[in-house]
Amino acid sequence: MSEHRCASYRQNTGGGLYAWEFEQDGVELEVRVNGPVIFNDNEMLLHAAVDGLCLVYTFENQISQHVAEGRLVRVLEDWCPPYSGYHLYYPSRRQHTAAFTLLVDALRYRG
Repeated sequence: MSEHRCASYRQNTGGGLYAWEFEQDGVELEVRVNGPVIFNDNEMLLHAAVDGLCLVYTFENQISQHVAEGRLVRVLEDWCPPYSGYHLYYPSRRQHTAAFTLLVDALRYRG
């Protein structure tokens, strides 16, 4: 990665820079990249990639249209296993508040 211009992402929760995560054949790597820019906004990160400023590490669903239309190309695809998303676990035998039920319904929505 040191030979490429890579964008870093500053996490809003803790303020630290996100380490890029890779996995292949059971080998897991976390890579801290040094690049010309640091973003804390996914939209700006995407624009930097589309504009050719740098390589970015992001979720596939955020760039799939750009890849399909030829504006972006995936790299290191064999080091990026599919990610099924986050999971929410909660007790099933409990009465939930209306707000919690709305949250669960919103998270289930895949429109």
